[in-house]
Amino acid sequence: MINGRKNSLKYSIAAILLPALMLLTSDSFANYDHIPTFDKFLTAWQDTSRPVKSTDTIPGKDSLVNKTDTFGLKISKDSLDAPINYEAADSMAFDIPNKRIILYSKGKVVYKDITLTADSIALEQSSNTITASYRKDSSGKIIGRPVMVQGETNMQSDIIRFDIKSQKGITRNTYTQQGEIYLNMQQSKKVSTDEYFAMIGRMTTCNLDTPHFAFITRKMKLVNKKLAVTGPIHPEFEAVPIPIYLPFGFFPLSSGRHSGLLPPQFTASEQFGLGLEGLGYYKVINDYFDITLRTNIYSYGGYNVYLTPTYRKRYRYNGALNLAYQSTRILSNSGKNEFETSRTFNIGWTHTMDNRARPGTNFSASVNAGSTKFNQFIANNATRNFSNQLNSSITYSKTWGNFGNLSLSATHNQNNNTRLINLSLPNAVFTVNTFYPFQKKEFAGEPKWYEKLGIGLNTNFANQLSFYDSAFSFRQLIDTIQWGAQHNIPIQMALPPLGPVQIAPGITYQEKWHSRQMIRTWNDVKNKIDTSVAKGFYTSRDISFSLGLSTAIFGTFDRFKKDSRVRAIRHVIRPVFSINYKPDLARKDYYSSQIDTTGRQFRFSYYERSVFGPFSEGRFGGIGFGIDNNLEAKIKSKDSTGEDKKVRLIDGFGFNGSYNFIADSFRLSPISLYARSTLFEKINITAGAVLDPYLFDSAGFRKKEYAWQGDKFSLGQIVSGNIAVSASFQSKKKDKEKEKQQQQQLNDPNLPQQTLDEQMMQLEYVRQNPAEFVDFEVPWSLNLSYSLNFTRQFRSDYSGFKTEISSSINWNGDFSLTPKWKVGMNGFYDFKTSKVQSLTTFITREMHCWQLSINVTPVGLYRSFNITINPKSGLLRDLRVNRTRYFYGN
Repeated sequence: MINGRKNSLKYSIAAILLPALMLLTSDSFANYDHIPTFDKFLTAWQDTSRPVKSTDTIPGKDSLVNKTDTFGLKISKDSLDAPINYEAADSMAFDIPNKRIILYSKGKVVYKDITLTADSIALEQSSNTITASYRKDSSGKIIGRPVMVQGETNMQSDIIRFDIKSQKGITRNTYTQQGEIYLNMQQSKKVSTDEYFAMIGRMTTCNLDTPHFAFITRKMKLVNKKLAVTGPIHPEFEAVPIPIYLPFGFFPLSSGRHSGLLPPQFTASEQFGLGLEGLGYYKVINDYFDITLRTNIYSYGGYNVYLTPTYRKRYRYNGALNLAYQSTRILSNSGKNEFETSRTFNIGWTHTMDNRARPGTNFSASVNAGSTKFNQFIANNATRNFSNQLNSSITYSKTWGNFGNLSLSATHNQNNNTRLINLSLPNAVFTVNTFYPFQKKEFAGEPKWYEKLGIGLNTNFANQLSFYDSAFSFRQLIDTIQWGAQHNIPIQMALPPLGPVQIAPGITYQEKWHSRQMIRTWNDVKNKIDTSVAKGFYTSRDISFSLGLSTAIFGTFDRFKKDSRVRAIRHVIRPVFSINYKPDLARKDYYSSQIDTTGRQFRFSYYERSVFGPFSEGRFGGIGFGIDNNLEAKIKSKDSTGEDKKVRLIDGFGFNGSYNFIADSFRLSPISLYARSTLFEKINITAGAVLDPYLFDSAGFRKKEYAWQGDKFSLGQIVSGNIAVSASFQSKKKDKEKEKQQQQQLNDPNLPQQTLDEQMMQLEYVRQNPAEFVDFEVPWSLNLSYSLNFTRQFRSDYSGFKTEISSSINWNGDFSLTPKWKVGMNGFYDFKTSKVQSLTTFITREMHCWQLSINVTPVGLYRSFNITINPKSGLLRDLRVNRTRYFYGN
């Protein structure tokens, strides 16, 4: 009963106080301005104005008003986790009963990483839905087409409607670019941040609104920046469907490295048959390692397998290993069997070390070794078929500051014609930089003359061996081993100059170690020279003393007319004069032997064909001389305010030789002549010759008389020489900004490294298909080079000398018939054989996103015809129409 009474009392008091509280507060205003809720992402703001009665003219504070604690408000689970910012250029319409906002003219909505722009945007609070659309003006032009940017994805649509919270939505007529692919989806459903399902999709690499070509599918799934997978798909050209259907399509869209299949390329060869080349798989192991597997399969039964692992670590090293195996089955020309079979292999390895990895230390490798017939069985590759040399090198070097450096290496040379393999390992080069033993640690005033005495050291060691891969035996390999060493100690001093003359005395001591001697003797029975080899440890030495004098003489001619653009011509003469002495320490290393039935004697060296070769025989006590010149002109600028321009007329020309006072004969050495110049910054000219100042007999042997002592006055006979002229001309590029961007891309240090074999394959492809690599930004270009070489060579039977002359011209050029058509040609003409050794002509047509190329090689051992139509995009490089024919023989 007591409890019941207490409860009754509580209810009675509450019933009395509640009406009283309502009466007290009935005339007072609320302490916050309530905004009707119509959109969950619109925040209610607290009213900071003081509550004032309408009849009260004196502001005052209502002590009965309590502030609402906003931190105590309960947040709905359906609310968004970030604010929405929106704006419009024209106006905003707030539909409060329906909880809706409409943005007119250049509307913009930003939520997290999503930015949506359109002419009209509607925000629905009740459903968290945003709808964007465009409008048309009086002329029918589309204005304010919806564009949604989310992260790196940019999509343009006719209509966009999506749930901003779940990221799901629907779009119509949507365009987007994924890498090199342009996608159009008639209707698409956005199911997550990065996934879309589309109905009636179009994919192309053409950036036009109406593309020249595309792939059409009715069903497609798009994973943003990763891949696109389609159902049945077919191509169309110029909006005309082609009835060629594939059951599905797979388009990788990621811009970085990713694993996947490597499509093949169809080929045809007379020797190998029909084939698929390049079919394989690329696997990314991690950021530092990947593997490429490719195969070539031919209808005659042959196949090739290429395995290429590559590795890299930024700022440390990068490299690649290339393992190749060939099982060849080709048509036989012998007539015994219909096919010839062989199995060959090749191993390649490239490695480079970043200089920043370990300063002072470097390791590099370039290995190319394998079967001697490997290059012969590479289909449709004339350059590799005629490549007769395989070379390899592995080098490790270490530098110790200013003290010196050490280099260790191993080299390999392989002649595919003779099948001779030469190995040189280990090789070592140790160098001590010039040091000054009498130089004080702390300089005080001018250094003494003896403090400028410098001493250096250079030591080379090499070990060589040779063998034939067809007749290899370990015993024969041991017999071919020979090693050698060479030591060089230069001692130099820089004396104070005598006026304008620089003085530099020096001493050079050299010593060579040999592992064998070669002895040639005349065989009276067989009337020929016999050769024998004696193995052991042998040494040869040489020393020379020199005193060098050099100076420079300047002359300027400036007496030109006032209206002449040539202001002055400057001539610089740099004479060099030296006094030299060399004793005949190498005399004991030479001997005389009969060379023919007439009893003619010839001097041979015991160390002929040794690793480092013999020293020259004979004493020398005489002078060395030489003069180097160059000519420059100062040209007045065409602009009156510009600076004068220096132009090199001749970069250098001169001669050098020596005279031996203590020689018994032939005291004057052959005179070397040279000249080099660059004309108009376009034409490079280099020339050189050797003038022998003595008379010659009918067999080509020297006489002791000078040339000017003969019947007719002459300075001598040119015994060897060379001339090289090259020129490059091209019109200016139409788009200089594009050229700058291309150059920046080539210099990008993040470009993936290629193996030597991959580089050779790409260069060969460019050489065989020049039409695919023309630059339409250059209207025309022309490159020319001419070379002439001649020399006197000693006959193999020691009967005298013969003169060998070779000259050739190379050309490479192209020009645009129209802005879209280009014709070009490159070739090589040998004047000795009076034949065009190689010639390739091409015609190419630029078709916006496609390119037509025709390549014809009408002459040579390997002739070919090729016509190709292919997309420019690298992603679709294997989607080509190709017709190729190869012809072999003369």
